[in-house]
Amino acid sequence: MAHHPPAAGRPRTFGTATRGETVPTVPPASTETAVDVTALLERGRNLATPVLRAAVDRLAPPMDTVAAYHFGWIDAAGNPADGDGGKAVRPALAVLSAEVTGAAPETGVPGAVAVELVHNFSLLHDDLMDGDEQRRHRDTVWKVHGPAQAILVGDALFALANEVLLELGTVEAGRATRRLTCATRALIDGQAQDISYEHRESVSVEECLEMEGNKTGALLACASSIGAVLGGADDATADALERYGYHLGLAFQAVDDLLGIWGDPDATGKQTWSDLRQRKKSLPVVAALAAGGPASERLGEILAADAKSSDFENFSEEEFAARAALIEEAGGREWTAEEARRQHTIAISALDAVGMPDRVRAAFTALADFVVVRKR
Repeated sequence: MAHHPPAAGRPRTFGTATRGETVPTVPPASTETAVDVTALLERGRNLATPVLRAAVDRLAPPMDTVAAYHFGWIDAAGNPADGDGGKAVRPALAVLSAEVTGAAPETGVPGAVAVELVHNFSLLHDDLMDGDEQRRHRDTVWKVHGPAQAILVGDALFALANEVLLELGTVEAGRATRRLTCATRALIDGQAQDISYEHRESVSVEECLEMEGNKTGALLACASSIGAVLGGADDATADALERYGYHLGLAFQAVDDLLGIWGDPDATGKQTWSDLRQRKKSLPVVAALAAGGPASERLGEILAADAKSSDFENFSEEEFAARAALIEEAGGREWTAEEARRQHTIAISALDAVGMPDRVRAAFTALADFVVVRKR
């Protein structure tokens, strides 16, 4: 059933109009098992990184160096660096999912690495397509090494992802590769939809959710199940874990959409009002436009005029702030926060179909909570 945007009128209060606020709060996890989410993320990162580095080392020069820069292992001059490698949610999920089957977390490492390679393939290409000059507080690859290298290295990472899995030579590896390939195709579909929506005057909430399910949900779904598949889980178990990951991805993207407008640049590593600058039809924008009422209508008029403007890149901070204020007044911010909470609830309920140790279930729940309460 579609989850409709807010009705016209004064929206419920949520947060403030200022940037940098922590976004949606979820109820405490319904578990007595304390989970250290930082330790979960670090475990995934520590298990996956050596294998990820070894895979990248297979690339021919200069692609190996360009990829190392992208991952934050070296700076633009080639010196060793301790860059921000991202949140590492996907590797954490992949190694955790192996434990659903009773396997050791290490069983999920090839899946974790493969998913990270696909994710970073998409980032390299997306940054170029979107014209993003900054990622994780550093210049993006295309800005430093040029568009051609961004394309080539992205292609190489995708090929490596399949190689890392298939060289295991097991039936489970073949099943995992099939799921990863399907997720990658969905991810590419989502990026194609995202680009096409930028040039359309009207995008429905349902279309936006479908796009975000492809672009973000598909790969998180794969990460949540791939370790279990490598551990020998049957398709029913893997499918249930994918449902968890898919809806977690929608919650994740809803929060990203909030941060893309109201996030603190010091935390996100992106420009102020970054999604508004790129004219993205993100959930807050689409929900606000669908809401009706004076703020919604005024926002629609302004965005229609923006689409015809040749001077859009020179807009002032105040002009972007005014658009953000209208989105909030129309209810787009509150609706998106509520949607993040709703998708979080659906994700957690998907775990009910899977038998697993209480400790593993608590970790899945804690990771879901982390995804929807963050500043970056």
